[in-house]
This record gives sequence, C-alpha cells and structure tokens, in this order.
Amino acid sequence: MNESAKKFTLDELISLVDLPKRTVRFYIQKGLVDRPEGPRRTATYTDRHLEQLLTIKKWQRAGLSLDRISQILRQEAEGELPPPPPKKAGDVEVWSRLHLHEGMELHIEPQKAGLTPEKVRQLAREITKLYTKLVKGEEPK
Repeated sequence: MNESAKKFTLDELISLVDLPKRTVRFYIQKGLVDRPEGPRRTATYTDRHLEQLLTIKKWQRAGLSLDRISQILRQEAEGELPPPPPKKAGDVEVWSRLHLHEGMELHIEPQKAGLTPEKVRQLAREITKLYTKLVKGEEPK
C-alpha cells in the first residue's frame, strides 16, 4: 500500500460514510469490507475501506440485499459480474401490463427496464401510434 495514502480512524470513517460503527463492524465480519490495518485499538482504515462502504451503500439504495452485494463484490474482484440470481419461491416482482389492442399486451418490469411511470405511459402511447399506422397500412417513420 502507498504509505502516503490517507488513513482514517473508525470514527472518521463512519463520519464520512454516515454509518454506525456497528454496521461497519458487521460488514467486516461478513467479509464485505476488508479488515482494518494495525492492532485493534489503533486500527486504521484507508481509501479502499471508504470505497467499499460507499459501494455497499450504493447497491443498497438500488434495492439489493447484502447477499447479492456480496456476490457482486466477489465477482468484481474477479473481473466479472455474476448473472442475476435465480428467482426463488416467494420472490416478488411488480410488472406493468399494457393493453395495446385486442390480443396484444406488453409486459414490462419498469424497475429492471429503468422506466419511470411516465416513461412507461410514453412507451405505451408510442407503441399504440405505431400499431395504428401498421394496421392502416402506413409506413412507420
């Protein structure tokens, strides 16, 4: 490690990431964050620890579980991201079902598709316009 790199006490680190000490220690125990450097009472944390904690917070804000975050962090360390975990009984997904015309529906999982409710409505309007043009025999633009 670069000796000129910034080192933090646990109190400084938790202040920077806005997490309780208990949470940081839990993440270390679970292997999500590297162990601190040095003896316990004088342990120090580096920019790497800061990055790890900020990454965990980012993924949690995105709705991922700690198990999923752990998978992602392991795979990132190996240079690749894992495929999404298989769905299990009891998993909940929210889908939008857009009725476009008799016999035609569009099923969307807005969160995975990265669509806001307004964008889903806009998509429905545009697809409806395109379908109407196709039925009337007009060439789409």
